[in-house]
Amino acid sequence: MQIKDRPEFKTKPQPLTATENSTVSDVARIMGDRNFGSVVILNGENQITGIFTERDLLRRVVALGKDPSKTKMSDVMTSEVRVASPSDDVIDWLRQMSNERFRHVPVVDENGKLVHMMSQGDFVSYTWPELLTRIKEQAAYAYPKASSLIWMVGGILIYTLLLVTLIQMVR
Repeated sequence: MQIKDRPEFKTKPQPLTATENSTVSDVARIMGDRNFGSVVILNGENQITGIFTERDLLRRVVALGKDPSKTKMSDVMTSEVRVASPSDDVIDWLRQMSNERFRHVPVVDENGKLVHMMSQGDFVSYTWPELLTRIKEQAAYAYPKASSLIWMVGGILIYTLLLVTLIQMVR
């Protein structure tokens, strides 16, 4: 399935954006107000130059004791931003995000313009129904085979218990 085919792609609000000169406190306030986990950082030509996430806030600001009201995005953003295309495969991105330990990927059009932000949660929501379906299929396939084995072993155990009990009673 392509990213553009996900329901979230069509229904999500526009991604939050900020400039490289925005302060951490301003950006964090907006992230909190809107309940967003990331902000895309754009330069003067509206090109993506970075991304700032909750993890960046924790590791690059709070943990280092930086003053959020004086710290600029350019000093704490992640500059190496991976971007996706609407036609990219959901599973490929979920695998990359899991392996490389990042949770947000900006989606850009053919001109490099930001069109959406997809999170790892958006992609995981696609895989859960598929995973549950596979588990059900495996259980249905395995159950009849396991069922007769379980009854046979259970029968032997019950027979053994009855036999031991009868022997105990005869003594």
